[in-house]
Amino acid sequence: MGFWTRRNWMTLAAIGGFVAVAVGAFAAHGVKDPKAAEWLRTGSTYGFMHTMATFACATFMNIGARRARLAPAFFLSGVVLFSGSLYAMAAGAPRWLGMVTPLGGLLFLTGWAILAWAARGVDPK
Repeated sequence: MGFWTRRNWMTLAAIGGFVAVAVGAFAAHGVKDPKAAEWLRTGSTYGFMHTMATFACATFMNIGARRARLAPAFFLSGVVLFSGSLYAMAAGAPRWLGMVTPLGGLLFLTGWAILAWAARGVDPK
């Protein structure tokens, strides 16, 4: 698995959480354009939610749901595409970049489906 160890996933998730909080604060206090602030808040909310889901994957793995190791790639890639495209548009990138946002959403959904599949591997006691 090389670089993609649990420690590295958790480090990337922590960085993602930091970015989500910083962007959310910027949206609340530093942005005058209401549409840009909305994009930043949405990206921040989804980014933070999915960095926390990445941490949950580590817990799932600790209780025997080994397949949970696959979900962080989808969650964090989704953050880059979904939240990143919203952040970029708020910063003035062309609106066509918004076509990337739903791809990030599909990655989020895939991560959650993998996590549900992984939960089936946990001892039911």
